[in-house]
Amino acid sequence: MSQHKTLDDLFGAGTVAGKRVLVRADLNVPFDDKGNVSDATRLERLLPTLADLSAKGARVAILSHFGRPKGEPKPEMSLKPVVQVLSELLGKPVTFADDCIGETATTAIDALNDGDVLVLENTRFHKGEEKNDAAFAQSLSANGDIYVNDAFSTAHRAHASTEGIAHLLPAYAGRAMEQELDALGQALGNPEHPVVAIVGGAKISSKLELLGNLVSKVDALVIGGGMANTFLAAKGVNVGKSLCEHDLADTAREIMAKADTAGCTIILPSDAVIAGEFKANTPTQTVPINAVPDDQMILDVGSDTLATLSGYFETAKTVVWNGPLGAFEIEPFNIGTDTAASHVGMLTKMGTLVSVAGGGDTVAALNNAGAADDFSYVSTAGGAFLEWLEGKTLPGVAALQSA
Repeated sequence: MSQHKTLDDLFGAGTVAGKRVLVRADLNVPFDDKGNVSDATRLERLLPTLADLSAKGARVAILSHFGRPKGEPKPEMSLKPVVQVLSELLGKPVTFADDCIGETATTAIDALNDGDVLVLENTRFHKGEEKNDAAFAQSLSANGDIYVNDAFSTAHRAHASTEGIAHLLPAYAGRAMEQELDALGQALGNPEHPVVAIVGGAKISSKLELLGNLVSKVDALVIGGGMANTFLAAKGVNVGKSLCEHDLADTAREIMAKADTAGCTIILPSDAVIAGEFKANTPTQTVPINAVPDDQMILDVGSDTLATLSGYFETAKTVVWNGPLGAFEIEPFNIGTDTAASHVGMLTKMGTLVSVAGGGDTVAALNNAGAADDFSYVSTAGGAFLEWLEGKTLPGVAALQSA
């Protein structure tokens, strides 16, 4: 468990009624071509914090970034379109201010009644945000009495609204942040063994630090997706015309040697679903991993591999998942990921293991498998989740602990 203070600590310390509470949220949600929010998960996860603070009479002002405006106001990156959706989800009116600092923000915050909620304009419209500029952090903090960070997905960035401000006001973790940190602590901080980690995805190059950190912390490491091909090739297996980083063969061998020393079992595919090209309804076959023809590519794990994984899941107490096992975006290459995810989800529901997943394509893959709701925790944070798995200190979290 981390040493950060939570909303329970805040409420236990006295009344928050009438206090100006600055909540760092992640309102950076995707929109479709009609201008509608296409995935409101991040907004939904913010609701418990907003509802709790509002119910206690706090005057809530939300800080968030949106897109990459590079320190200049850009109308297409305004947070204004998010306000209506947030208001509907929260079940009460949410107001909006055209700036996050200065007179505009101060006037809007001063107009709040106890329990009201306000969204301040994109923090990245100011150059001081991403530079973690002290004067900008001071300008943000001038409009608040209390700071609450509920945006784990931005905690890997030392920005003014995620790190700088936490040293200027009494700082607390919001409900979603608290839940995320507890889940991550349970998965890798102080997990129940055996721990099985699944790391998939296209390239080993983007996950070198992650793999290096995991082999010293988990009992078994399942490597899938395109990166498994690099490991197979490093062991002398012909992977045909599969996606493979042949230039990283030495690195793959180093990771395998490190795992060996640490007593971590690396599990690579023993069979594969192959095809001549990566497209829907292309003819496929399943072959042993050492029988991939030169003109074919590996696009998913086969049934023998899945049987091996089942055995590991059945005896595991903790599963950490990052990345798909195959090219899940196109059928039938989703079967390996779907089958494994459903099994982990079922065991989680039965109470035999704790399962935590996150990062990039992982959420999409688990949703595709219909298994996301069965996992103990699925993180919507991409970069922050990965950096945490890599064993790095996250500035936004560290600031809460030192505040």
